[in-house]
Amino acid sequence: MRYKLAEGAKPQVLLLLAATVITVALWWFIPFGAYVIYPIRLFVTFIHESSHALVAVLTGGSVQSLTISADASGLTYSAPSGFIGGLLTSSAGYLGTTIFGVVMLFLIRKNFSPNKILTALGIFVGAMLLVFTVISPIFNLLSLQVAYSSVLFTIFAGGILAAALIGLGIFSNAYIARFAVAFLAVQCLLNAITDQITLFVINAPFTGSDIQNDAANMANATHLPGILWVVVWIGLSIVMISLGLRLYAVNKNRASANETVFED
Repeated sequence: MRYKLAEGAKPQVLLLLAATVITVALWWFIPFGAYVIYPIRLFVTFIHESSHALVAVLTGGSVQSLTISADASGLTYSAPSGFIGGLLTSSAGYLGTTIFGVVMLFLIRKNFSPNKILTALGIFVGAMLLVFTVISPIFNLLSLQVAYSSVLFTIFAGGILAAALIGLGIFSNAYIARFAVAFLAVQCLLNAITDQITLFVINAPFTGSDIQNDAANMANATHLPGILWVVVWIGLSIVMISLGLRLYAVNKNRASANETVFED
């Protein structure tokens, strides 16, 4: 059994490569490039925190607040339903961001309307903002553990992100919309991996394992080293990205004895 690049995927692959090259250039080679992708960084953080919040609710828990900060960090206060719910909620941030990026790749490959994808993303961000940053803190006002300034910044930044995504979905042409979706997918995947590498360093022995983070939450719940959970998350993310790229760009072929190739 061997694999080859699917003919129908070549334009999407070129688009994905372009998005990846631009992302890397903005991160490391273009002066002030980080400022250009700052809004995208906030978007990825919002997806990370939304993953925590959604899994907490889906496993029977509750969410007190979801906030992002100006430094592109984020914080979600939740009350999990139990031991398993807590483990799934803590694991949801990085893995959820990876899944989000893979799903966007899949939608591009299946020729879903990129304008509709962007509009749906904007609606999703707006819905998460309304439920977990506005309504939840109101119902938990007396026990709120985040500063009101964080809530206000999240409403401001999240509102702009939602409006920008919906605006792109409605007013951009198909090529720009397709590139935007590919760029967001690449950002989700690259940030998920690079952030987990940073988390690995933070949770390494004698480095900073006492810093509060998702891996530290897992360590407190399971009494296993946080760095072990980071390794597990990185492994799962790599597997999901590999499968996503294979579905995105490759056709599987099975050769017979006389070397005739049939495509599945």
